[in-house]
Amino acid sequence: METKKFLGKKVTVKIDRKLGTYHPKHGFMYMVNYGFIPNTISGDGEELDAYILGVFEPIDTFEGEVIAIIHRTNDDDDKLIVVPSGKKYSDDAIRALTEFQEIYFKSIILR
Repeated sequence: METKKFLGKKVTVKIDRKLGTYHPKHGFMYMVNYGFIPNTISGDGEELDAYILGVFEPIDTFEGEVIAIIHRTNDDDDKLIVVPSGKKYSDDAIRALTEFQEIYFKSIILR
């Protein structure tokens, strides 16, 4: 799937890892809401994942704008960065906010 086509688009994210919950296998805490875009397929064969930035309580679904993509260079599993409309985050802020999970992977941020 060409994930770059999502840049600048509005998407609806179904949250399956709410802010403050723990990963079932690896045990780390989700520092942001994390979910997927229904009816998509990512490079790993699963639905395309997304980090929600700028929302500070656990939620079930979210509609926002894709401002960036974390493209993992050592794993076939891109992650969308989705924010409330008009919100901006620098690459450094994106890295800091997603480090709880992305620390285990090599990646570049696509804009």
